[in-house]
Amino acid sequence: MFNTTRAPAAAALLALALALAPAANAAEPKGRIVCWKDKSGKIVGCGDRVPPEYQTSATQELDRRGITRKTTDSADDLAKHRTQDQELARQKDEEQKRLAEQRRQDAALVNTFSSEKEIDVKRDRDLQVVELQINQLRLSLKNTTDRKGVEQNIATKEKEQSDIRARYAEYKKRFAELKGLPPPAATPPAPAAAAGSPQKK
Repeated sequence: MFNTTRAPAAAALLALALALAPAANAAEPKGRIVCWKDKSGKIVGCGDRVPPEYQTSATQELDRRGITRKTTDSADDLAKHRTQDQELARQKDEEQKRLAEQRRQDAALVNTFSSEKEIDVKRDRDLQVVELQINQLRLSLKNTTDRKGVEQNIATKEKEQSDIRARYAEYKKRFAELKGLPPPAATPPAPAAAAGSPQKK
């Protein structure tokens, strides 16, 4: 075995290894030279086998003519590649699940509604239910000592109304896409109560 480690230059290491290879491997028709690298990727030694302290390093295997026949990554690089592959697989799996869920939602949408008008009717019914709840809360303000709590509940319900409008707007947009219809006109936002105006009774 010949082994040259930590020489000043990688080129000198390789030249020396190539010069010694025919004699060192005369009994082996398939003689090889292996160069090993440090963590920065710099060749730090060449020989007929990798020293124990560099077993996990990246290597470059050459034939007697100096032609690279095989390269291996370091243990750290292999671990990094495995992590990257696992992350890509996870992202692919999540995308497949997202597409499957989108297909399920699309099927439910076209099976539930036959027209954009039906979507509007269902939206208005949902809004009416929440509006009745808001009116009841406003009436309860007269007889409660916890005005702050009731007002917070009213604000929550008003937020729910906004969410309903946004959700059904998305339903209509997706329904039009699935049916090949023109995009629906934007629904104007509900008018905000003017400052200082009396609340509904």
